[in-house]
Parts: sequence; structure tokens; C-alpha cells
Amino acid sequence: MSRRRSSAGLTPIRAEPRDDAEQVTQALPGEPLEVEEEHDGWARVRTAYDYAGWARAGALGNHPAPDWLVARDGDPVEEARAYLGAPYEWGGMTERGIDCSGLVHMAYRRLGRLVPRDADQQEAAGRPVEDPSRGDLACYDGHIAFWLSDGRILHASGTAGRVIEEEHPPELARRVRAYVRF
Repeated sequence: MSRRRSSAGLTPIRAEPRDDAEQVTQALPGEPLEVEEEHDGWARVRTAYDYAGWARAGALGNHPAPDWLVARDGDPVEEARAYLGAPYEWGGMTERGIDCSGLVHMAYRRLGRLVPRDADQQEAAGRPVEDPSRGDLACYDGHIAFWLSDGRILHASGTAGRVIEEEHPPELARRVRAYVRF
């Protein structure tokens, strides 16, 4: 295994070593990646938050980069609000496209805190709470949202096609599995 960094651009991480394979996440510029194997121009990588997938080997470099994750004070909900209106993109992690669990991941990451990448992993990593407070996470089958209080949520909605703040839709409210807190 070797340590590398994603290049200066956004690096798609795919489920299989093919350009048409599902994008499962993205490596941001300078993000450290552990290379597990390489073949046919592809590298199987593992992110710092323990997420594995395939990236084009040419998108990786050995260059040093400054500290990529620096802790700072802040509010994850306010960090998530920076993405309001961003288009929904499965596996996305930026303002150009982001999914529900990517929104949670990036809100915390912008504060220098690594949390898991996928909704089910985020639910498992959180501490269950009975009465959610602002900033807790509403967990559903295959979806996650920030609880804002007063029956409102902030999430990357595949239905709306973008990051939105809205009243907790009844169809989602019926599907809540748990509320968790980091």
C-alpha cells in the first residue's frame, strides 16, 4: 500500500474500475488516499474516512499538501446551509453536486471533523436521541437530513434535485428510523 493524494481537481471514486461505473464518492483536491492496488490505469483507494473505491491512477499524485483537515469552531447546520441550492448528485461532495450523506459529511468536514460518508454509517456512528434538537440527524432508509427544530429539515433532496430547507414532508416523517447526534 502507498499513500497518495488526489490531484488538483475533483477525483471521482467509482464502485468499479470503469468510467461508467457508479460514482460512490469524490476525493477533493489534496485529499490523502491509501492506494491498495493498481492495474490497467486504475487504483483501488481508501479515503481517510475509510471509504473504498476506484480512481483513475493518473488523478493521483505523490505531492505533499498542507494539512487538509484543520479543526475549527462552528455549527454544522450553518456549514450545510452553504450548500443550499446545490444540485443533487449521487456520490457528490461539492457545491457543484452533493448527495444527502455527502452534505452531512462535508458540513462536519468543513469544521475539521471526519464523520462517515454514507447515511447508514452516519446513523451507526451517532448517539441515538429521543427528542431531536437543532443539528441532530434524522435517519431514514437510505436517506439522512439535518433536523432544524420546529418540524423543519435541511437535506440534499433527490426529489427536489437540490439542497433544500423545508417542512418535514409527511412521506419522510413516516420513514424516520432514528434521530442521532454526533
